[in-house]
Amino acid sequence: MQIKIEYTMPAEWENHACTWFSWAQNQDTWTQEDGKYDKMIIDYATLIGTLAQFEKVCVNVADIEMEKYAISKIQTNGFNTSNISFFYHPTNDAWCRDHGPIFVRNKENKKVILNWEYNAWGGKYPPFDLDNQIPNLISKKLNLPMISPGIVLEGGSIEVNGKGTLLTTRACLLNKNRNPHLNQTQIEAYLTQYLGATNILWLEDGIVGDDTDGHIDDLNRFVNETTVVNIIEHNKADENYHILKENAETLSTLKDQDGKFFNIIELPMPKPLIVDNTRLPASYANFLIANGVVLVPTFEDKNDDLALNILQKCFHDRKVLGINCKNIVWGLGTIHCLSQQEPL
Repeated sequence: MQIKIEYTMPAEWENHACTWFSWAQNQDTWTQEDGKYDKMIIDYATLIGTLAQFEKVCVNVADIEMEKYAISKIQTNGFNTSNISFFYHPTNDAWCRDHGPIFVRNKENKKVILNWEYNAWGGKYPPFDLDNQIPNLISKKLNLPMISPGIVLEGGSIEVNGKGTLLTTRACLLNKNRNPHLNQTQIEAYLTQYLGATNILWLEDGIVGDDTDGHIDDLNRFVNETTVVNIIEHNKADENYHILKENAETLSTLKDQDGKFFNIIELPMPKPLIVDNTRLPASYANFLIANGVVLVPTFEDKNDDLALNILQKCFHDRKVLGINCKNIVWGLGTIHCLSQQEPL
């Protein structure tokens, strides 16, 4: 049965109207030890303030008090907040890539909001009721039509090139804690109908420490329609070595929307970051492509500059900037996980 394409998702490098965030107010996400939240919020404010120099930023906050707090933190870090808008949309947590709206275009090229269901990566972190309402609230605020496909899907679990190719992982999208009633073929039908994906490519597993069950945005990212950056681990003793080796081998066999093999660019991993005997999901692939800039997570690691240089060669028309995420990744995610772009 041929699936009818109703909507298409633009590539991340297409022009943005803004990028959305949900203010990182849930201290439990970062406070396994005293002072962690305070350290994290400095870097988080730097992330938002830096992006606002290049494009409009929209931030979900609970109320006017949280807005004032956010403004003070961003300004204290030396940034102008005139390009930042705040919306009184309470959330449970900060991971806007996954609970925020995915913006697509319909057949008339009009912008539409997709309201996928969100269950905090298989019910891991309740409550998540406020997070699940964010697409609806933004739809009303922007006066944009909203479509609810009716299944669980997070923005970090998919990677599109705007030309019909979509990358994802079986570990996440086929996990029974999301949509146990759907098989791979049925999930692919949703990806085709609502995201315009006609060339759906499956990888297997995510990096160690990723509590999302294997989001693609820590593994592989499109930098143009035919090029994919691929995270690799050279240390054979590292627990990510075999996972990423298998991922690279699979990726090398996959083809783009025109039946051609991808141009694959290797991106290193930072050294392991361990907190409370837990491996954190630190990955240079968790970058955000925005208007005139690419913001890349760095970890005070010897590979930071190498990763930035590799990505700068991929984005000749954008400035590649590192944002220190050594504190942010304590929450088990970084820049891409925290943000959700809205196309023009």
